[in-house]
Amino acid sequence: MHNSLQFIERTADSVLQQTFTEWEWLLVDDASTDGSSDYLRDLGSDDSRVKVIRLTDNMGAGPARNRAIEQANGRFVAFLDSDDIWIPCRLEMHVGFMEQRGSAFSHTSYGYIDEHDNVIRNTFHVSAHPIAYTDLLKRTEISCLTAIYDQNVLGKMYMPDLRRKQDYALWLAILKRGYRSDPLDVETAFYRQHSGSATNKKHELILKHWQFLRDVEGLSPAHSLYYTTRWGLEGLKKYYLPT
Repeated sequence: MHNSLQFIERTADSVLQQTFTEWEWLLVDDASTDGSSDYLRDLGSDDSRVKVIRLTDNMGAGPARNRAIEQANGRFVAFLDSDDIWIPCRLEMHVGFMEQRGSAFSHTSYGYIDEHDNVIRNTFHVSAHPIAYTDLLKRTEISCLTAIYDQNVLGKMYMPDLRRKQDYALWLAILKRGYRSDPLDVETAFYRQHSGSATNKKHELILKHWQFLRDVEGLSPAHSLYYTTRWGLEGLKKYYLPT
């Protein structure tokens, strides 16, 4: 969380109302200055499952999430940013799905809401087949708010120190180890899309994506161009064309 006073209460409610109750919530405040840290302090004093980690310097999403991963005691690690929300049975449904299939890594479908919780787009549906490394290079379908990994199997997997795409880089790192992400085609969460959302500026990120594939994934210029083209076309369908 960073300066999310406008949304943090709704996000917190979506966690506290989970039908699956055996969780710990490591809530990292990335040096907020808008008063949202006061809300977290009160929340942590009311529920022993909530553990607040306060960062004195703004470090960015990747390092902030890594602080939580570092201290996570549970078997399954899930992620939720401070303006997104889960449906009440999200953890119960998804953890049960992973246990049934023996999944080390998994993700689900999700919806989109605006600043006022209005649904603004159709559901983004995940693929019908498990996602491998090259699949994810072509289509960024694993969203941070629906991803779960089993750290009993994978160990602690951290996000690289990147200002953007740190979650995408983590999913690729898991898949490069030979694992696949099992998809659950159920809308378990809602991504909040607003004027500050990076996904509203995806047309500006084509070159940066190519550079990411070159610099972080170490792909050749030709392979980077191929996968960036596929990624761009999928992004166009995902965000700009009716579904």
